[in-house]
Amino acid sequence: MKISKIHHVAYRCKDARQTVEWYAKYLNMDFQLAFAEDQVPSTKAHDPYMHIFLDAGGGNVLAFFELPTQPPMGRDTNTPEWVQHIAFEVESLSVLDEVKARLQADDIPVVGITDHTLFKSIYFFDPNGHRLELAVDTSTPALAARAASVKWEMLEEWSKTKRAPKHAAWMHSLELEDTKS
Repeated sequence: MKISKIHHVAYRCKDARQTVEWYAKYLNMDFQLAFAEDQVPSTKAHDPYMHIFLDAGGGNVLAFFELPTQPPMGRDTNTPEWVQHIAFEVESLSVLDEVKARLQADDIPVVGITDHTLFKSIYFFDPNGHRLELAVDTSTPALAARAASVKWEMLEEWSKTKRAPKHAAWMHSLELEDTKS
């Protein structure tokens, strides 16, 4: 078996309407579908919910559940907030700049533009507290091949030492200039 694609990714939201409107305004995601039930189909538990689906482009769907009878949303306090995030790809640096400006104009804090060598991105939070990343591919075939060529050695070293391997340290050094062709 081979997975053909992600059908949807689901998260919790504080307010379904606010979430639909926010994603439409800032990320131009269309509202596709909504389900609301009093009983969870998979578990048969009585737990009223609103389940919304947003078009994330390219056949990708981002979904949210509003759960009014459950305790307030929290986050995994043992995981730094920068770790868990949803990353979306945009088509150009100009789009990245435009979205960043629109977010900041509405007083939404934005980190970046961060240069990851293979892509550039910005980071911000949605109204539910989910960290989002918008990324634009800035790689070249040579850069991508060089990064991919060390993946197994890096994973093996990390598995043994739990220390950051230096196989791809070139991505943040002057040595990079030789690989950008």
